[in-house]
Amino acid sequence: QDPPSSGEARRSAPGAEAAGPRQAGYTAYVADQKGFVYAVDAANGKLIWTRKVDDHPLVRLTGSPTLYKDRLYVPTSSYEEGGRPPGYACCTFRGSIVALDARTGDVIWKSYTIAEEPRLLRAYADGTELRGPSGGAIWSAPTIDVTRGAVYVGVGNTYSGPAQPTTDAVLAFDLKTGRLRWARQMAPATPDVFGCTPGDVNCGERAGPDFDFGASPVLAHLPNGRDLIVAGQKSGVVFALDPDKKGEQVWRYRAGGGSGLGGIQWGIAADAERVYVPVAEIYSPTPGGLHAVDLATGKRVWYAAPPETLKCGKPGRACSGAQFSAVTSIPGIVFSPSN
Repeated sequence: QDPPSSGEARRSAPGAEAAGPRQAGYTAYVADQKGFVYAVDAANGKLIWTRKVDDHPLVRLTGSPTLYKDRLYVPTSSYEEGGRPPGYACCTFRGSIVALDARTGDVIWKSYTIAEEPRLLRAYADGTELRGPSGGAIWSAPTIDVTRGAVYVGVGNTYSGPAQPTTDAVLAFDLKTGRLRWARQMAPATPDVFGCTPGDVNCGERAGPDFDFGASPVLAHLPNGRDLIVAGQKSGVVFALDPDKKGEQVWRYRAGGGSGLGGIQWGIAADAERVYVPVAEIYSPTPGGLHAVDLATGKRVWYAAPPETLKCGKPGRACSGAQFSAVTSIPGIVFSPSN
């Protein structure tokens, strides 16, 4: 049953929870492409509450809300990614994570990935304006660390203005207060807007490389009791970070070449011994495949080549063995969808 919004599509996966001792049944939480989050009765679809978490006109919610106890953690992203034509005041969106009361939808805290509000950087004779800093979208679900009382997110690129140290990065926020604990950036120090064309007001001399952390960070537990945060980037590199040393790098593994539509896009998976990394190089004759990497050392354990595709000419979105989607692992098997 569609919640009574503007009829916008929903791109993120729903989450569900037991409703608690005062209420029987389950509540499902869904988010849409206009910035609204909905709580509905999972049995009949009846709306319990709705909340708009960001008022930017180009906001979109692609990452699934993450539930922990009585709070729902909602990531925000936007359509403002990429170049904008003359006449558009680019750019003003900042990514954020919003903590909601799971029972009522009330906002408990909201923390931005870029602390500074966008300001006017330059005005042009035709009325076009350049504003910034902006960007830092969160494209995927937040990851909860109960032991440390933290929530981890992967963050995308700067849209405009000086490159921000909290973009193309993994961030850790305090679960209770939303305070930024640390940021670990793994990207070039220049803005890397994807999809720019000549004349776009926020584009540099060249587009890309657009090395977002689009996939959710994984909190992995090793047999020796150590924890690692493992995060895959569109650069084609997967990083293991130490959650007890403010995200200090433990190891890195290169799985692909990386590009705006390449590298690691939407998700990795891990068990007690390995992390499984799918690679999407959609415009390459060799689109990537699936890598199994030892969690303790960062060394390759095995590699599965991408599936053969139809002979359809130049590689592209219509014909590619790129493995864009998040993978799922169960004992003995890892599932990896192919484009």
